Amino acid sequence: MQLLVLTLLPLASLAFVGPSSNLPKASSPSQLKAFETEIGVQAPLGMFDPFGILEDGDEERFKLLRYIELKHGRIAMLAVLGQIVTKMGVRIPGYLDRANTVAFKDIPTGFGALEKIPTAGYIQFFLFIFILEIAVMGEELNGAGPAEFTGDFRNGTPDFGWAKLSDAAKKSKRAIELNNGRAAQMGILGLMVHEKLGV
Repeated sequence: MQLLVLTLLPLASLAFVGPSSNLPKASSPSQLKAFETEIGVQAPLGMFDPFGILEDGDEERFKLLRYIELKHGRIAMLAVLGQIVTKMGVRIPGYLDRANTVAFKDIPTGFGALEKIPTAGYIQFFLFIFILEIAVMGEELNGAGPAEFTGDFRNGTPDFGWAKLSDAAKKSKRAIELNNGRAAQMGILGLMVHEKLGV
């Protein structure tokens, strides 16, 4: 917890800085027309870009932001599912460490788990994420050709029937994943806030 506070402390100083004249202006509707047909652009907001990040209509920047949004959405969906499953009391049998001192059943849910996980567990966790980032979660890894769309991590692995779907069904499934990811990001944020508030 102290590490979190120390990490966020420099950001608190930004509250005392006046508004900058260099802030981007909100994008005009004509500038955002380039992205109006993209998956995830829905009524009533249309292309929602309140900070003008895409005001220049840069396609590469849009793809990067979509990639980041998809990845965060996927992680948030796993986080919400993890909260639900652990709150139900489902735990892996056995111990978390080699000395058999920390049982999985003794790990609490949410922020409380951060204090119980041994240092070696954190090292394994970050090593696993590193391996995923460089060897699995790329769009053109394992000798696979270009990805079919931003966020396509199949990389030549079985697609479980994706190739058999119509273009309309693929578009629908991608939109569903994007919206579920957006909802999960709000959901896990809400769960974290409620835990800290003690609700």
